[in-house]
Amino acid sequence: MKNNRPVSPRQEKEHERALFAAILSLRTLDECRSFLRDLCTPAELQAMADRWAVVELLERGMPYREIHRHTGVSVTTIGRVARYLVAGNGGYRVVSERMKSHA
Repeated sequence: MKNNRPVSPRQEKEHERALFAAILSLRTLDECRSFLRDLCTPAELQAMADRWAVVELLERGMPYREIHRHTGVSVTTIGRVARYLVAGNGGYRVVSERMKSHA
């Protein structure tokens, strides 16, 4: 999060809510790809893709060092993803379960 922004916490929540609503309005993989490529820098998009790849490997029980060798993602980031997978907001788990059921 950026500090020293002229946005109130209430406005920040409204902006977040608008972003989440925009994401929910996407109907296809191509729409999602286009939206995220417009919204994010290449580095941001790559970081998100890397974290998502880590989720799958963690769920397979792969050790952190092996995930690092396989993906190039830092062990610190792998640990952070693992922590959120277990004790985060539940987002990784919800999407992971849905992806498994649609496979």
